[in-house]
Amino acid sequence: MLFRYKLLLPWCLTLILGACHSTKTDPLMGTAANPLPVESYWLTESAGGVMLDPQTSGLTLWRNGRLVTIADGSAHESQVLRLIVLDAQQFQVEKKYPMVVAPEILQGCFAEYMSKRPDLEALVVDPDDDRVFYTVTEDASRYSLSPACAEKYRQTGSTEYPTLLVRLALDDVAEQVTVTHVRPLQYSAAMQVGNHPNDGIEGMSFGSGRTLYLGLEKDALFQPRIFSVELNSKFWNSVEFARVTDEQLLLPVFSDQIPHPINALTYVQQGDNGWLVAAARNDNELWLVDPEKKNSTRRIKLSFLAKTSDTKQQCAEFTAMNNYSIEGLAGGNGVLWLVNDPWKENYQKNIQCQADKNRYDAMAPLLSQIPIETLFTNP
Repeated sequence: MLFRYKLLLPWCLTLILGACHSTKTDPLMGTAANPLPVESYWLTESAGGVMLDPQTSGLTLWRNGRLVTIADGSAHESQVLRLIVLDAQQFQVEKKYPMVVAPEILQGCFAEYMSKRPDLEALVVDPDDDRVFYTVTEDASRYSLSPACAEKYRQTGSTEYPTLLVRLALDDVAEQVTVTHVRPLQYSAAMQVGNHPNDGIEGMSFGSGRTLYLGLEKDALFQPRIFSVELNSKFWNSVEFARVTDEQLLLPVFSDQIPHPINALTYVQQGDNGWLVAAARNDNELWLVDPEKKNSTRRIKLSFLAKTSDTKQQCAEFTAMNNYSIEGLAGGNGVLWLVNDPWKENYQKNIQCQADKNRYDAMAPLLSQIPIETLFTNP
């Protein structure tokens, strides 16, 4: 894979070891001294109190302006294997739909993983059917396949246990969600994805059609990547590998060998152009990526402010956060919504107001919003 627009010789020398990545990036919008401030509000349960450690790891816009999120495999038991519907205006959990696994999957290679505590990352609703959702698995390092299944799905091009794309179907009458299909993803060796069990796909978004974009945290060269699959009408007829496409989008290229992962994706329309919005969690940045590769990627620095729960007026109304950790993005109706996945080793560093200590201790998430227009006008 060759560079486009900009040749970075030191990185192209890595062709001996792996692929180069396309890059065309505008200067960073906002700086550490002058980032775009983002006010954030605690998500609460419908019965009261903040959400207990849901490790919210995806976000999608749904019916009537509501949002839906999902928990990863490290969340509290009360949150896993559920679709969690949020009232975005009230910053509150509206409903939780439990997941069940279809008998066909329970008889297949991935039964143990999918029925216990799968590490579900990212969430997107089908653009043509709001009863259907898609998610993807990440860390499966605690599980193994049978010898026959391991041989069948050996050539993943990435981790030993394959990454699984998962189809979910909501039954409104039964008020539950069924895991109807799973299909493993396959990367070519030339893509140099590397074997990173907990640094896999963490962002998903449809574009303007049936192309499903997949945001990878890091590859073998510590670079974030965006791949895709075409979710056509025959996609789920097979249980064989689904081969991903390298979109070769114009992402930033980093030479520090420090992860700058993509942890969330969504698609927004601005004027005549459609953009993928990627969350670079570790950098507190949003990247505006042109799926047509006609425009350079724009990087936007963010600063998160948490609404305090102080009732004695001893704290400011909002306090600056040390670590937010974006893991869900959803764009629509002129608004970009963001949700965080509390990073357990860093979350308590946010405590400035003692009234909020219990919330940070509970790993409670926050919901934020940015007018989409702001992303394209921020100086």
